[in-house]
Amino acid sequence: MGTRSLLASFFSLLLLLASCVVGENPYRFFTWNVTYGYIWPLGVKQQVTDGLFLFGRDRRRNSWEDGVYGTNCPIPPGGNFTYVMQLKDQIGSYFYFPSLAFHKAAGGFGGIRILSRPADDYTLLIGDWFKANHTDLRYMLDSGRDLPFPDGLLINGRGQYGNTFTVEQGKTYRFRISNVGLATSLNVRIQGHTMLLVEVEGSHTLQNTYSSFDLHLGQSCSFLVTADQPPKDYLIAVSSRFISTVLSTTAVFRYSNSGGKSAGPPPGGPTMIDWSLVSSWRDENPIPRNALLCGRASGRLTRPL
Repeated sequence: MGTRSLLASFFSLLLLLASCVVGENPYRFFTWNVTYGYIWPLGVKQQVTDGLFLFGRDRRRNSWEDGVYGTNCPIPPGGNFTYVMQLKDQIGSYFYFPSLAFHKAAGGFGGIRILSRPADDYTLLIGDWFKANHTDLRYMLDSGRDLPFPDGLLINGRGQYGNTFTVEQGKTYRFRISNVGLATSLNVRIQGHTMLLVEVEGSHTLQNTYSSFDLHLGQSCSFLVTADQPPKDYLIAVSSRFISTVLSTTAVFRYSNSGGKSAGPPPGGPTMIDWSLVSSWRDENPIPRNALLCGRASGRLTRPL
């Protein structure tokens, strides 16, 4: 009887412990309600949309959910659709956007962060913007015409000085930046600070330091920025690249103890291409005169690519 009683007590204890164990839910549920609203990003009232349609992470077991017409049916008014995504070993900075009806031109985009470790970070969605309605812009493209020249640039849906990012002296922050525009490559820089590139669209990179960085359409990356300068209000500057007229906009990079002191005018950005792929290759790989004609060269030079 003593042994049976001991076993019964042991199994009762196991059942009690099992009932107390609460495992973390392996799923995360997010709901996006797609609606129309009105904003005035460049001083003109515009109707915009908001919702989840498509974004650029790896698709495992759900490649048909890529949002492309033909594999994904459009979500009708009043309807809903559930995306099932596996993110267990992915990290990085992404953004979602519509793939139909040119709703991206109506502001239908947003950032997505897959965190690899806890960090203080900010998301910057930078892009060109048009005052024309997205339906008019779509009609232009459907008619075989080019888009007009952009009316301006936005950071997180707002114009000049429309955003403030507050930092604390001595801390390092991760800035996730995506070019969500329609037609314009952009350059981004932070006044008085350098940016350490650590990630590009879910892949870790060699950690190079930049004073400014170009992002082309659809690109996303992450930088580490250390608040190691005198406490002031610095500027995050964004400007257009490779177009005849330079567009620009700014946001505020504010030290929490700045007291509102300004660090001066926004930093200027690059305005031209200062390198040539062909000439650079020739400089690094000198070829004797007539070597290509005679089919041989004196000596051998190997350069890693």
